[in-house]
Amino acid sequence: MITSQIDRREALGGFAAIFGAALISPLRRAVAAGTDPGMGPQNDIFSDEQRTLLDALCERIIPTTDTPGARDAGVTRYIEMIIDEYYEPDAREGFLDDLQAIDEYSREQRQAPFADLAPEQQDDIVSLAEQRQLDGADDDFFETIKQLTVTGYYTSEIGMTVERIYLPTPGRYDGAFPYAEVGKLFTA
Repeated sequence: MITSQIDRREALGGFAAIFGAALISPLRRAVAAGTDPGMGPQNDIFSDEQRTLLDALCERIIPTTDTPGARDAGVTRYIEMIIDEYYEPDAREGFLDDLQAIDEYSREQRQAPFADLAPEQQDDIVSLAEQRQLDGADDDFFETIKQLTVTGYYTSEIGMTVERIYLPTPGRYDGAFPYAEVGKLFTA
């Protein structure tokens, strides 16, 4: 079942409520503008190498398992759209510098670009970024990339219809239903 654009905008607004004050400014601006999360970038911001790096990085945050991952959901296109339309020029450069720091660390410590590493090696580098211990990257970079990945994924068609179950009219409310029996989250 395919969701409408309005449902996807509402989902993006829901993320604003979830992240609250911690929501990064560009996403706040996108929510306020009523951005359609399915849109792609108007301008190419990333080089092919940066897109490949970002694809690999997002895939470590939401990997392909029995459901599609961030790469399958086109999260990199979504992030490029947010960077293109809602980042100030200095913040855009900072984001690109942080991406470069990830790849430079990978090349120095693992002798290969981040995208070419085994998933376990990528996870080690992502963990360093999450713990704010990756030299050259801003301390908030992991939180930023995580928010962008999660909002891009869960407002995509895959996130709304495959990972979550879309019910335009959910069943009855049962506040005492055992959570362990839910299985998947439902999108209303």
